[in-house]
Amino acid sequence: MSTLLDFELPGELIAQRGAEPRDASRLMIVGETLQHRIFRELPDFLREGDVLVFNESKVIPARLEARKPTGGRIEVLLLREESPLTWSAMLRGARRAGSQLLFGDLQAEVVGQLPDGARLLRFSQDVKPHLDRLGRLPLPPYIHGDVGERYQTVYARAPGSVAAPTAGLHFTPELLSRIDAMGVERVQITLHVGAGTFRPISGAIEEHVMHAESYEVPPATAEAVNRARREGRRVVAVGTTTVRALESAWCDGALQAGTAETRIFIRPGDKLNVPDLLITNFHLPNSTLLLLVAAFAGAPLIEAAYREAISQRYRFYSLGDAMLLYRMSPGSEHAPLR
Repeated sequence: MSTLLDFELPGELIAQRGAEPRDASRLMIVGETLQHRIFRELPDFLREGDVLVFNESKVIPARLEARKPTGGRIEVLLLREESPLTWSAMLRGARRAGSQLLFGDLQAEVVGQLPDGARLLRFSQDVKPHLDRLGRLPLPPYIHGDVGERYQTVYARAPGSVAAPTAGLHFTPELLSRIDAMGVERVQITLHVGAGTFRPISGAIEEHVMHAESYEVPPATAEAVNRARREGRRVVAVGTTTVRALESAWCDGALQAGTAETRIFIRPGDKLNVPDLLITNFHLPNSTLLLLVAAFAGAPLIEAAYREAISQRYRFYSLGDAMLLYRMSPGSEHAPLR
C-alpha cells in the first residue's frame, strides 16, 4: 500500500459472495499486535457489561426499471425520500425536467436536479409499499451477480438504506444469542446509508463534500451508552455507519437521543468521543470510510493492517472479512490490545 488512501488491491480479493455461514468470515484483531481469528470468535474479545451498538437500517429494493411513454427503458436508483412522494434518484436515460416515467401502474415526473447530479422524482402515489414488487436490492458496483438476502443483516428492521451497513453482515442469530448470554448489552441506532458512501475522494481531503444521511438515536440507546460511559464500561460500534451516528449525536459530553441528518466527516486528527472498539470491514481506497477507521485506530496501524490483510489474502469490501479495532489512545500511535 503506497499511502493510506491509495493502495493496490488484487481483483481476486474483492469478495463476490459472503462467507457461509455468515460468522465463518475471517476477523483481524487490530491493536498492539495483529491477530487472525474467525468472526464467530468475536465473544473472546467482548466483556460482560460491554454495550454493542448496531445499525438497524434495512436496504430497500431501490433499483428500479422505468419505461418512457415512448417505450424506452430507464434504469433508476432511488437515493432517499426528500419529502412525501418526492425522491432523489440517479437516472440512466431521461433527465430533463418534465420527463415522465412509468413504473407499472405508478407514474413519476422529473421535477428538478440536485447539485450532485441526482434528479428529483415526484411519484403519483407513495412508492414505498410497491418497492418489493417493482425493485431489487442495489448492489455495490464491484459485486457482480445476485447475492439475495446475503446483502442484508439478520437484524435489519428500519427500511431506508441503499447500501448495507456491512459490518453487521457477519452476525448470525446464534452468535447474537451467545453474546446476549455473556451479559453484553445490545442496543440499536438507525442510519440510512446513502449511495454517497461509495463516492471516492477525488481531490484534496479538505475540499471533499460529504453526503447527507439521516439517523435516529432512540432514548434507550442514549441512556445505555451514557450509563456505560459513566461506569467505565466499553461501547462497541458495529460499523462505520454506527460511528457516524454516535459521533453526530454526541453533544455536551453525552449522547443525545433524537432524529437528525448528518454530514459528519471523520478523518485522522479528529477526536472520537463514544465507541471504544469498532467492528468494520476492509474498505475501498480513496474513501471516507478508510479515513474514519484511520482516525479511530491510527493511520500507521491501519496501513500495517491493510498490508497484512492483502498478504494474508483476506477478502475485501462489502461481502468480505472483518476487523475489530481498538480506539487509538490520546497521544499514542495505537491503542493497547486488551
